[in-house]
Amino acid sequence: MIKNLRTRRTVAAIMVVLGAILMLIAPEIWAGLLLLILGVVLELAGIALAHKAKKAP
Repeated sequence: MIKNLRTRRTVAAIMVVLGAILMLIAPEIWAGLLLLILGVVLELAGIALAHKAKKAP
């Protein structure tokens, strides 16, 4: 786990943006579904990191 609060927030923001980009560029074929799922997973991981960053002392 990343201990530095600023680094954790930065990584979380990058993951959320990357997830959104992957969801936007996903074509309407099976490969697009995989990109969409990957984008959602990255979004959730980024949100979880940001949530933990707020609770860190």
